[in-house]
Amino acid sequence: MKSATQWLETICRRENWPSAVAFALTLSLDEALTNIVSYAFQTTDHADGNHRTNDDSTPRTIRLRCTLTPAQVRLEIIDNGQPYDPTQPITPPLATSLDAAHLGGHGLRLMRHYLSGMSYVRRDQKNCMTLLADLMNRPMM
Repeated sequence: MKSATQWLETICRRENWPSAVAFALTLSLDEALTNIVSYAFQTTDHADGNHRTNDDSTPRTIRLRCTLTPAQVRLEIIDNGQPYDPTQPITPPLATSLDAAHLGGHGLRLMRHYLSGMSYVRRDQKNCMTLLADLMNRPMM
């Protein structure tokens, strides 16, 4: 994941994107990659419900593509893991206190907050997730 975020940070600096856009995309890429490793590259043993590393012989791959228009950045994340649509899970409600708070499950909430759009499609046995960040009229963080 470190090399992927470094790749994106290099593009952000080279293109001189606003810091809010760089933050939104870097945070969202890190969260998306964590979800891919945690869910798409795992299989569930249905007998006990435990997640295990997929043991088939197919090498796991993740491909990134970043495209730019004058108004928007589009970051595509394509992996060959198990079908996993991160746009579908409902994020847990916000806790009313620190004692009631649980770890995890809030990454998608952050992605939805900072990005202008997010979509998923399963195509050719691959998960294809697209993250969108507006370059103009970005609200302050």
